Amino acid sequence: MSKQIGLLRSVVTVAAAVAFIVTWSSGFIIPAYATVDVSPLTLLVSRFVPLAVLLLAVLRLSGAAKGLNIRDVRTQATIGLFAQSGYCVAVYGAVAAGIATGTVALIDAVQPLVVAVLVGPVLGLRVRGAQWAGLVIGAVGVLLVVRSQFGSSEAPAMAYLLPAVAMVCLIIGTLLQRKSAVKSGVLLTLTIHVTVTAVLLLVIAVVTGTLLPPASASFWLAVALTAVFPTLAAYGLYWWLLRRVGITALQALLFLIAPATSLAGSILLEEPMTVVTVAGFILCGIGVAVVLTSEARSPETTASSARKRDVAVREAR
Repeated sequence: MSKQIGLLRSVVTVAAAVAFIVTWSSGFIIPAYATVDVSPLTLLVSRFVPLAVLLLAVLRLSGAAKGLNIRDVRTQATIGLFAQSGYCVAVYGAVAAGIATGTVALIDAVQPLVVAVLVGPVLGLRVRGAQWAGLVIGAVGVLLVVRSQFGSSEAPAMAYLLPAVAMVCLIIGTLLQRKSAVKSGVLLTLTIHVTVTAVLLLVIAVVTGTLLPPASASFWLAVALTAVFPTLAAYGLYWWLLRRVGITALQALLFLIAPATSLAGSILLEEPMTVVTVAGFILCGIGVAVVLTSEARSPETTASSARKRDVAVREAR
């Protein structure tokens, strides 16, 4: 029974990781289409405001917010301002400026190395040598994947700061979440993050005169897709996987976002795809495998898995 439970848990985790990579990558591709004739802020407002209303209604009906205090709301709201508001605005701005989607994903994918450096002093965690090796291999792979895309756009040099800003915002949000004592569920976490983002974007859109959306069917299709995939699916899976596999393993999975985005960009946007790109894919996969294997074999993970197996066996009985 315990082996079956362990196998099912592994299958669910792998499936969630694959879904996370695909849905997070869609957050780079969809804006490349939708922001050609529309302000990225207009798309973001149209994406987040209706979604916030929907999530608040679901939260109310489900009763998932019971026991939540003002301090917890304030903490999650702060995390949401960085991990969702700042991140999305910066990514959409970069894509709308004409930076290739793979290049945006590349700069964003530097996040795992930065987090690996910070987890020690900030969270008191130890990054082992094998994990460092995997992260470095993955970083080299990411560089190879999008190497051909540098200089392929007419975006101004200053626009390349936007993906860096997105990366920093997500790092801050992730570290704040790990340091926080708040243990809210995924639905509650996502609702607070989306609502804070919706309010902030709504205010900015009113001030800048970018509130009114176009009536075209293609725009509203893009709104629906960005609401379902990069927001509900990708962000929900991000926080779920953070608890499921740990921060180091999750950051390793983020390395695969750039190759996946480049592959989709090549097919859908005709962005460059070369032998060097394929070599980068392989290195990214190796890097992720090294980190995940090291994570699985660590004493802390082994002890935690043993405790979880014991609980599962007792519950099964």
